[in-house]
Amino acid sequence: MTHMKAAVLHARNVIRVEDVAVPSLQPHEILVKVKATGICGSDLPRVLGNAAHHYPIVLGHEFSGVVERIGAGVSRVKVGDRVAGVPLMPCFRCHDCQAGNYAQCKSYSFIGSRVNGSWAEYVVLPEMNAIPLDDAVSFEEAAFVEPSSVALHALQHIRFEGGGQVAILGGGNIGLLALQWVKLMGAREVTVFDIDDDRLALARKLGADYVLNNLRAATEESWRQITGGRGYEVVLETAGSDATIKQSFELAANKAKVCFIGTPVRDLTFSPKRFELMNRKEFTLTGSWMSYSAPFPGKEWETTLHFLKQGKLNFKDLIDRTFPLDEINAAFDLYRTPGGVKGKMMLLPG
Repeated sequence: MTHMKAAVLHARNVIRVEDVAVPSLQPHEILVKVKATGICGSDLPRVLGNAAHHYPIVLGHEFSGVVERIGAGVSRVKVGDRVAGVPLMPCFRCHDCQAGNYAQCKSYSFIGSRVNGSWAEYVVLPEMNAIPLDDAVSFEEAAFVEPSSVALHALQHIRFEGGGQVAILGGGNIGLLALQWVKLMGAREVTVFDIDDDRLALARKLGADYVLNNLRAATEESWRQITGGRGYEVVLETAGSDATIKQSFELAANKAKVCFIGTPVRDLTFSPKRFELMNRKEFTLTGSWMSYSAPFPGKEWETTLHFLKQGKLNFKDLIDRTFPLDEINAAFDLYRTPGGVKGKMMLLPG
């Protein structure tokens, strides 16, 4: 086995499935045969826009598969192990890494954006970036461990304690994963906001107490009635849109916790009156970045796999469609179609 298929991004909107060389292994690296890999929202500006770090590049950082080969000195996994992949490769030497803040490493690399990723039949990764899977966990479910850990990391970052009313802005994959986590962690009531009724219906199925469509005129009246006019004690912004980022300031209760998980792609401008809400309400505003803690890769990953094995997390209903690797451009045609994608698009290379 010297060659493999890979979906190679050559330029904006130019993905070609090609035969490329199977990468060689360095010490403490492993070769994983990819069984399932997701298309992340962060991949969209790399393919549809100009956000790729370089060309050519094989994207893909949400993945699972089977260990095919191991390099010299590998001891954590063996050939044939089923694993989920961890994409971040921190330096482990800088001040932030030494403090366990791996996502803040300034010298990191990242599988699927800085180096070739999992939109291929095989992917190389350090042995410590492979997490063994229980046989009860499917490869498709295991490809959700990375985005699930992103949602959980945000809650751990804000020290979420449950018991209150939570607003989740955005009913995409991260929003619906955050919904499942806050319910598991004891939220009293959860309201999911989106502009797509299909997403809101899925949010209801996954446990949302209320769902509100932001395109409807009565939305503000509804959330004020739900919260008794007080607003929400926790607001999780997962869409990264200017509208929902600004809305989070309105939804926050006095002394609330507001967390930005979504990544904006445009400049934002706040009116003085809206920005003043943070001062008046004295809410705590923070961001959340990636999904890591000490010991690497972190309790976010371990906790996700534990509850997934217990059947407490529903990833299967988040999958919109699956495609063989050869049909990756058909998947992206759907992203170019308004309303064409309702959930996770997943590639099945193996």
